[in-house]
Amino acid sequence: MRYDLVIFDNDGVLVDSERIANAVLAGYLTELGHPTTYEDSIRDYMGSAVHRVHDLVLERSGRRLPEEFDDTLHARTFEAFRRELQPVAGVADVLKGLATDGVPYCLASSGSHERIRVALHTTGLYAAFDEERIFSSQDVGRGKPAPDLFLHAAARMGVPADRCVVVEDSPLGVQAAVAAGMDVYGYTAMTPAARLGEATGLFSDMAELPALLR
Repeated sequence: MRYDLVIFDNDGVLVDSERIANAVLAGYLTELGHPTTYEDSIRDYMGSAVHRVHDLVLERSGRRLPEEFDDTLHARTFEAFRRELQPVAGVADVLKGLATDGVPYCLASSGSHERIRVALHTTGLYAAFDEERIFSSQDVGRGKPAPDLFLHAAARMGVPADRCVVVEDSPLGVQAAVAAGMDVYGYTAMTPAARLGEATGLFSDMAELPALLR
């Protein structure tokens, strides 16, 4: 492998959560009087921290979301995760291969620490990580597309940014990796390749990823 650290996004890369989470978010925003389709949610919020939802709703409507918005959204999302969430097909084999080859890897997600752990435990992927290799936007001042989260993960793992590669599926995540000075491979299972155009390379099946990382 030519990289010293592989940084995985969580939602949509490790766990197949984007369909679930964006359906929940779109439904809740619509319920609150901010009509949002599933496609709107994917376009505007996929890969971002929840503060982006607050910011865009306020910018567009002039109204703030209710104080209980985050707690209600998380509760509904976690309930849906526990019923439906699955790992991304093939990703367990990718992680196993990295471990076998002795290549360090970690997770850096816009989601909260609680959301990350609910997802990993539900899908059985938690055993592939440890607490020292899980990073959240809660750990830094700014979420994606700012580079802060990826730079924080690299620093904590003791690897220079230019020796890291990020695996992402959202335009915001790709922008954050590029801003951090890292290579980034864009997973196009849900996102059109054109929206990940800044990526170092693109792939549509996890079976393709190991060859890209060599």
